[in-house]
Amino acid sequence: MDVNAAVAAAAAIAGVCTGVIAMLAFRWSEREQKRPTRTSLHMDPVLPPGVDTVLSVLRSSAVVLDEADAVVKASSAAYALGLVRGGRLSVEPMLQMARDTRRDGEIRQVELDLPRRGTGRGEALAVSARVAPLGSRLVLLLVEDLTEARRIEAVRRDFVANVSHELKTPVGALSLLSEAVMDASDDPEAVERFAGRMQIEATRLTNLVQELIDLSRVQNDDPLEDAEPVRVDELVAEAIDRCRHAAGTKQITMAAGGTADLHVYGNRGQLAAALGNLVENAVNYSPARTRVGIAARRVTAPGGDHIEVAVTDQGIGITDKDKERIFERFYRVDPARSRATGGTGLGLAIVKHVAASHGGEVTVWSSEGQGSTFTLRLPEAGAARDRAQQHPDLDDEAGQPDSDPESSPYEPLPAPEVLP
Repeated sequence: MDVNAAVAAAAAIAGVCTGVIAMLAFRWSEREQKRPTRTSLHMDPVLPPGVDTVLSVLRSSAVVLDEADAVVKASSAAYALGLVRGGRLSVEPMLQMARDTRRDGEIRQVELDLPRRGTGRGEALAVSARVAPLGSRLVLLLVEDLTEARRIEAVRRDFVANVSHELKTPVGALSLLSEAVMDASDDPEAVERFAGRMQIEATRLTNLVQELIDLSRVQNDDPLEDAEPVRVDELVAEAIDRCRHAAGTKQITMAAGGTADLHVYGNRGQLAAALGNLVENAVNYSPARTRVGIAARRVTAPGGDHIEVAVTDQGIGITDKDKERIFERFYRVDPARSRATGGTGLGLAIVKHVAASHGGEVTVWSSEGQGSTFTLRLPEAGAARDRAQQHPDLDDEAGQPDSDPESSPYEPLPAPEVLP
């Protein structure tokens, strides 16, 4: 009995010890599981409540980084800009900013130029990056794309500089000529000569101001608000009348032809100004005793027929380098920006905007020494009106030309015949 009691007591003690050890081991294991480890800190990051929703509606590219610089959250725009690759922030300056902000808690902002993805032309992507702490463990990076804003600002600065330059020349000439008139008050012939020059400069200044107004108007106005069917024959006749005096002075023959009774749909005033600018350029850049031709035709295209009006001259022609910039504001073909033609450099820019706002385009074919052909391509009246009524918000760029825009569907005029 004593032996059995001893065995039973020993077994009971062993069971109690085993239970205590098992309980302690369970409690220790449970405590270890609840303790945050280095791995759990980086593998299971948690955004503060509401942050995920806010980031999803931001227009800026958003990236959230944890303590190991791993990406916790990134917007689709951040991937599109190439900021995040392989779960890491790929822009080293932004990564260094995030580390500095994590260290001292200060908000930082910087503007950077980043290489654009998918292009081999070295184009830079201008961005503004702002880094701020997000709680005690995370860092928030917001990136704003400034490329388009920079481009618009550059265009604005160039435009203001060009306008200032163009206005300065005739204004300065008028000032000098007025002083010359005062000094030559006792010389009637000199006064008459200087007054004639003043009249020329005043006319140039008036034309420049008027073309600036016209350019502003065609950029801001909707031509379809006052649109109507317009006869192409009337536009051609008006353009010829506008340039008849200048052509007669240089003994330039102007000839109209092509298909008759064609109509386009749009703002009559803007269309007349666009075609008039093309004909005026052809006359101004043509040598004396040559020809300028204006021809219209109907062209079948997807989405509806188009009307093409081509203006062909026998002028100096345009180089390939100049063709790329010919429709820029204030750009002139002659390298010295000569004022012999009296142009302002805004005429073709106005033509381009009028064509685009009417759902068309303007193209150029040219060969140095052989002349140029400018083709104004517009939707025919019925197709343009139907499209405007059915799709008032449609960007009318459908119906691209069948042929290469660098080529001309019209034969150039024959070489000029020099009259005795």
